[in-house]
Amino acid sequence: MKRKEILGRLIGEVTNFLLEGNPLRMVVSLHQEDDGAHLSFFDDQKRSDAEIQKINKALHPKQSRPELAEYYGLMAGHDVTWDARLQLIGWQIKQATVSNSDSGLRIDLWLGSDAFNPEQFTINKD
Repeated sequence: MKRKEILGRLIGEVTNFLLEGNPLRMVVSLHQEDDGAHLSFFDDQKRSDAEIQKINKALHPKQSRPELAEYYGLMAGHDVTWDARLQLIGWQIKQATVSNSDSGLRIDLWLGSDAFNPEQFTINKD
């Protein structure tokens, strides 16, 4: 799958997830380099600690399986639960963080090769 297709699917899945909360504001930020990319998603809906934990857990499956994520992602459709859909995203990314920002939920996703350093692709939280 080409980078553009992967990024398009990831952006689509996460924005669809965020739109379930009916936000009044939502921002998507993309930073690309040759060896990786950083996606940041922000909305205006603060989540409870339990919700943050649940989203974070779904984005961190126990093992990385990008080949399965691509295959099942094509077949999943929109009938799959959000936990399962977020797990499909988790199989495709290198790292994810989920937190409440000053205005609402923040989700950061990093993609890249084994040499990819996510620290170079981070929006400062200060």
